[in-house]
Amino acid sequence: MTATVDNTDTGLASRFINGVLAVKPIAALAKHQARQMMMKRAEKIGVSWTKQVEELRSHDWETHLAQVQNPNITYPDYYLRSFHAYDNGNLGWEPALEVEVAAYTVHATIWGNASADGDSKLRQSYHDILAHIPNHPQNILDIGCSVGMSTFALQDTYPQAKITGLDLSPYFLAVANYNSHQRNAQIRWVHAAAESTGLPSASFDLVSIFLVCHELPQEATRQIFRQARRLLRPNGHLAIMDMNPKSEIYAKMPPYILTLLKSTEPWLDEYFSLDIEQALLDAGFATPTITRNSPRHRTIIASAS
Repeated sequence: MTATVDNTDTGLASRFINGVLAVKPIAALAKHQARQMMMKRAEKIGVSWTKQVEELRSHDWETHLAQVQNPNITYPDYYLRSFHAYDNGNLGWEPALEVEVAAYTVHATIWGNASADGDSKLRQSYHDILAHIPNHPQNILDIGCSVGMSTFALQDTYPQAKITGLDLSPYFLAVANYNSHQRNAQIRWVHAAAESTGLPSASFDLVSIFLVCHELPQEATRQIFRQARRLLRPNGHLAIMDMNPKSEIYAKMPPYILTLLKSTEPWLDEYFSLDIEQALLDAGFATPTITRNSPRHRTIIASAS
């Protein structure tokens, strides 16, 4: 994580951890430990991980999958790697059914005292910054929408807008589709790669990317920024909420915690070393604003004007 602190010790630590994780049995153990730590924390803060996931398993997911899946999609190589402690990444039911309880758990300690409302507080901090965008967007695209948590938050903030959620995992979209039926929410779900959405040019006022970029290699991020620029109307905006590489929390993170984190996030080094401002300028955006919205997250807003 060389962008967090620019010194030799941090670079050496990062290379050492990468070397450790290159040993498959150690990487497998680290992923297992990371998963167990998450589940234990969930139960401790009152998130019934096991109970909620078992309840979800009882549904007929194949019906929802058939409604959203694009059978002709080609998955990029980076997406086929193991991450988030799942061997098949996001291409399976297990991550799709666990992502919501995982979000509550991961975000529980953002503000220090562990609480299940950390996730909603994080999302609200993002939307408080979005409120400063001039003119309410009428057409919104949520890239990397997962099971719809970020999409529904956008709909709650902009109830008058037409909203599209796009994701590369049909399993996530099946759960999102189910959730939208439960909420009676009118949202269009699109199964496509964010680098090549197939959506019409200049068709959105706001493109939102919530906690996605840290899961991408740099070249994919750059391609997605160019795609977002194509999709935005004049004076539209791209909004990004993600980990803040300049946060002192990551600089001071104990090596064993960093090892567990990187075992589930294979592209983290690329994200932390990305000059995201320059990448946005290269994609045709105006100079972005970068605002700290939590002790370890930042919101970036770039205009397509």
